[in-house]
Amino acid sequence: MEDLLFLVHRIPYPPNKGDKIRSFHFLQALAKHYRIYLAAFVDDDEDWQYVNELKRFCKDSLLLELKPLQAKILSIEGLFTGEALSLPYYKSKQLQSWVDSTLEQQKIQKVLIFSSVMAQFIKPEHNLEIVADFVDVDSDKWAQYAQKKTWPASWIYQREAKKLLKFETEVAKVAKATLFVSESEANLFRNLVPNLSSKITFVNNGVDLDYFTPEVEYVSPYSDDEFVITFTGAMDYWANCDAVIWFVNEVFPKILQAKPLSRFYIVGSKPSKTVQALGEKKAVVVTGRVEDIRPYIAHADLVVAPLRIARGIQNKVLEAMAMEKRIIATPDAIEGIPVSDQEDVVIAANSNKFAENVIAFLSDSNTPQESTANRVFIENKFAWQACTDKLIALID
Repeated sequence: MEDLLFLVHRIPYPPNKGDKIRSFHFLQALAKHYRIYLAAFVDDDEDWQYVNELKRFCKDSLLLELKPLQAKILSIEGLFTGEALSLPYYKSKQLQSWVDSTLEQQKIQKVLIFSSVMAQFIKPEHNLEIVADFVDVDSDKWAQYAQKKTWPASWIYQREAKKLLKFETEVAKVAKATLFVSESEANLFRNLVPNLSSKITFVNNGVDLDYFTPEVEYVSPYSDDEFVITFTGAMDYWANCDAVIWFVNEVFPKILQAKPLSRFYIVGSKPSKTVQALGEKKAVVVTGRVEDIRPYIAHADLVVAPLRIARGIQNKVLEAMAMEKRIIATPDAIEGIPVSDQEDVVIAANSNKFAENVIAFLSDSNTPQESTANRVFIENKFAWQACTDKLIALID
């Protein structure tokens, strides 16, 4: 069994949010083929309780605390060094020392980098075979943010987009393969760096089909007399916050006017103050963190994904489809998920269309809540085994 260095920007456990779902399933699969030497940051105090669970997949590991506020202050260094602010945000002498000594002692020849910023810990003298999973084109995400912000935030985000793209390009040059979460994301990066297109590919996210299954009966967290519209996601993530704020302010009032018994549930951990304030509005419920998200999906009349800023593949959409839920989503939320007319996914590009489609669904008692077609689509396209098999083939 070969050794593999695995560098991850956030502890890959528990698999309870987008990037951690992907990195955990990668780790779980890789541990069957390699002796894993893992280094990662822990930016949530609640995750320290899972360290022993994580270590069972590793030959050795280093987990370092990252305090987001302190890291943001330290990232200002990038303004003086001319680099992307994301790099000093994750800079660590301790992690660099561990990487250097581990590579020297274990004679490791291969590394999987998860998130482009972790490439800063790999030096030319390490002489490693590099596979880099960028997941999303983060530089383009910052460019999207810049369009939504006013100065000076718009200038900072535009600078980050430019500087990070330069760093991503340098990493891709030396990597054996650069991966993204979807074909559309890979194509975007190919267009940005066409001279490297032959080394750019994708490995889809998957869904735990045994966990997100419609076969289990859950106790409903909702009242029987309400039409439940549900959104799930980490609610300290700006794109999710923007999505629910837009939905509550621009879409939901139209729905309530037509269907007064409608309720909009925002289900996810760490809601920002702005999101918490939405719970004071009529028929809007902000749950905060829940022990198990599946009952909230299973008993929803409809799942919505009104994202206006998105990169890669939205796990929230995949998971709801796996549980046979019908989806109404913006085009950004569906990017990277190759749905067709066979699936029960409605794409609505503006607030009027979004509201019209929700109202039409809630008004049609003949349309079943369940969608077998959505479950079959996920089984055929997004099973984890096929995704991790492709990853291992690329590393080998």
